Amino acid sequence: MEKVRYGTTDLDVSVVVLGTWVTGGWAWGGSDERDSVTAILRALELGINFIDTAPVYGFGKSEQIIGKALKEWGNRGDVVLATKCGLEWDEKESIRRNSSPERIFYEIDQSLKRLGVDRIDLYQIHWPDPSVPFEKSMEAFIKLKEQGKIRAIGLSNFNVEQLRGCLDAGPVQSLQPPFNLFEREAEKELLPFCLENGVGTLVYGGLCRGLLSGKFTGDEQFPRGDLRRADPKFKPDRFKQYVKAVDEFRKIAARYHRTPAQFALRWALQQPGVTAVIAGARTAAQVEDNAGVSGWRIEPNDLQTINDILARRIKTPVGPEFMMPRQ
Repeated sequence: MEKVRYGTTDLDVSVVVLGTWVTGGWAWGGSDERDSVTAILRALELGINFIDTAPVYGFGKSEQIIGKALKEWGNRGDVVLATKCGLEWDEKESIRRNSSPERIFYEIDQSLKRLGVDRIDLYQIHWPDPSVPFEKSMEAFIKLKEQGKIRAIGLSNFNVEQLRGCLDAGPVQSLQPPFNLFEREAEKELLPFCLENGVGTLVYGGLCRGLLSGKFTGDEQFPRGDLRRADPKFKPDRFKQYVKAVDEFRKIAARYHRTPAQFALRWALQQPGVTAVIAGARTAAQVEDNAGVSGWRIEPNDLQTINDILARRIKTPVGPEFMMPRQ
């Protein structure tokens, strides 16, 4: 597994990050705990040492499952662990942003307990909170770093202006934006800014909620509780546009003896400003497929062909805005 130094941190990470939103089950139609633990252990066996999670993923469940897997693995030093803060929820699972220092100090202790560790390698504000000045949140993060509870400070879902505001208040070393073959807004300003300023990036949604895996026909229906029911890409007027594009990507991927998922993740890794790409997995088999992104490259002419396919097939592109929590 390819590894890189993550931005300006002292963390050496795999270029593939194990994403664990699906591990928590919430918004993904549930999950099997044993399958999830097995998937995490398989990732670590394959050299995927970077795990990203958040308290809101299953309302604590994802972090708890990771904690169980880490206990089975037994070597905390092998693992670079990233989690987040700044979202709170009620008994109806209604989510709102809260990046106040009080909330941050509360959440770090809850996450440490669920994960069964004494330090988080990368701690991130999950979504920008317009009701809290950036310097207040950054002061809390700096204090946590001084206390030894976190190693590096990161942000998720921040734009360039918001990132710049946080950089003015403290040492931001990481950004987690959405980015994949179908959702490329970050390549305009955000990724170039991070590249110029030495901010590491772990981009999420690498498989675009499974759309880039090649497993869909465009006729699928999703159950209640699955976030794809709300994703405009999976609506009848757009779904087959994306599926036809993936079918064309599949043909190019086959020339590299790779799956569509591996091809999509490799594409993301080759984009300027991308340090690592997050790929979720329910099972060990999916982890093994994701690990196949390492050790090869897409040729420049095929990168251009990808752009041509997108321009021809996707007539009404949309981004991931539907996932934004209320402020």
